[in-house]
Amino acid sequence: MRQHDVPGPQQARRRTGLRRSLTAAGLGLAALALSGCAGRVQDGFLPAPVTENGTHVVRLWNGAWIAALAVGIIVWGLILWCVVAYRRKKDDTALPVQLRYNVPMEILYTVIPVFMVAVLFYYTARDEATLLNTSKEPDVVVNVVGKKWSWDFNYVNEDTYESGTQAELTGQPGVEKDLPTLYLPVNKRVEFVLTARDVIHSFWVPAFLQKLDMIPGKVNKFQVVPTETGEFKGKCAELCGAYHSQMLFNVKVVSEADYQAHIAELKAQGNTGQLDNSLNPEKLVPEDKGLVPSAGSK
Repeated sequence: MRQHDVPGPQQARRRTGLRRSLTAAGLGLAALALSGCAGRVQDGFLPAPVTENGTHVVRLWNGAWIAALAVGIIVWGLILWCVVAYRRKKDDTALPVQLRYNVPMEILYTVIPVFMVAVLFYYTARDEATLLNTSKEPDVVVNVVGKKWSWDFNYVNEDTYESGTQAELTGQPGVEKDLPTLYLPVNKRVEFVLTARDVIHSFWVPAFLQKLDMIPGKVNKFQVVPTETGEFKGKCAELCGAYHSQMLFNVKVVSEADYQAHIAELKAQGNTGQLDNSLNPEKLVPEDKGLVPSAGSK
């Protein structure tokens, strides 16, 4: 071996430093990735579900990941096996026998992916139908109206409302108390009737593990049953303009007594009746007019 082929002390130190840098970078990326996982392993690192429907979302999410990891392990295993078993050896002088037009193998590679997609499609369609099922009679109906860049809440059965204004994110604590707040009673079936005044918005409470678009001129609906009391964050999940990031609201799931107390407080403030959806620049399409339970008096 020639002298310059032997790594010197300086070269060895460089390699050691490079290995340490790569290790540190890998650990940093892993820490960054894990820092975004606020949930538990059994919930697939999603937020812990606080509604009845949330368990369906977690189950579908975990099932999809388990199936994907199983397929990945099989594929990676076959790749590694081929790399090791069919690697080129020193005495190899010719290419190995090439496999062509193996009909059973091609059928297998077609049938298995189609079967996997069909299974995933079935469970997705089943859970989607459950999440969007509004056939049950709700205890509370809230017409949520998205607007640039805030929210109005019509409490339909109680004939009262709350109108929100755009959040002012100053970077200082205490902004949350000025956001519009949606009150919901715990363990009661709530139906959200979603409309938009101007552009497409999306009603999203991350802790509910469910969201739905709000389309001008159309009405979308879904139901939830909150199972835990507490305060949760809500936001618009559809890029809706310059101040999309400030389209925030609070959700408070409270006891029935506290819910009724809040309704009484809104009425005492003079918020009687409903904020009319005719305030929208784009009117509801005729077939959806009957889906909005609010007659509108404001």
